[in-house]
Amino acid sequence: MKYYEVNFRIEASEELVQTGRDILSAMAGEAGFETFEETEEGITGYVRQQLLDREQLEAIVTEFPLPHSTVSYDIREAEYRDWNEQWEQQGFDPIVVDRFVIHDGKHLPNTVNAERCTIELHARQAFGTGTHETTRMMVAMLAAMSLEGKRVLDCGTGTGILAITALKAGAKEAVGYDIDEWSTDNAYHNAVLNGVDKHFRVLLGDASVLDSMEGSFDLVLANINRNILLADMPAMTARLKPGGTLVISGFLTQDESKLLAKAETLSLQLDTKRQDAGWICLSFIRVSQSEDIPFG
Repeated sequence: MKYYEVNFRIEASEELVQTGRDILSAMAGEAGFETFEETEEGITGYVRQQLLDREQLEAIVTEFPLPHSTVSYDIREAEYRDWNEQWEQQGFDPIVVDRFVIHDGKHLPNTVNAERCTIELHARQAFGTGTHETTRMMVAMLAAMSLEGKRVLDCGTGTGILAITALKAGAKEAVGYDIDEWSTDNAYHNAVLNGVDKHFRVLLGDASVLDSMEGSFDLVLANINRNILLADMPAMTARLKPGGTLVISGFLTQDESKLLAKAETLSLQLDTKRQDAGWICLSFIRVSQSEDIPFG
């Protein structure tokens, strides 16, 4: 499988460079990029040649939202490397989010007390392990909830971290979906590792899988980019019980108003807000008394 290697250079003050890296990697993911490496000048991204959206890539650079900064890039054909294998070998250090401890099975936490819940993830990409601000905020939201006996929907499940966390915190059932087959395989693998596979169903596809899904959910989770959230929130909300909770992240501070406006059209009432390094996480309560939410 052939990849392009894109070297992004960020020109910004020293204190803004890391924020620029985070924003750039999130935006580049929307243009088809799969893997990133930090460099002194910014980041290097890798994308399958047939998936690169050059028009969107150019828009990222010309419309980069970080004030007082600019981005430039160059493209070349990448030498062959097995990115999944590389990430699996590298792994990540244990991450503590409230009462949850997330680890990769190789880098084990020094101490775990009875009050903390451990989650082991064999990740095939860096995103979805808890290393990113949005994932940590989503897990923190779950830690603050009473999940006993709840039915959970995880949109864009990735490694399965959010559904698995909910199940280990007492949820009775979780359904996750993702457009990438490697993600659905990885999520189920992680569910087996954590002993929750009998309660976790993973589907391959986008939000259209919700059309044929039975029943409604107490909690809907979506850590996805802004554009997909805006497009899919009606479908997500239609599967949410009145009084149920929708938790979303994956977008930046400047996009908050767009998501709040969309939520208002769906009878979603803002409940909780978290913010970390320019990223936002919002939870809403569905206040509509009707099960019918207009799509679109």
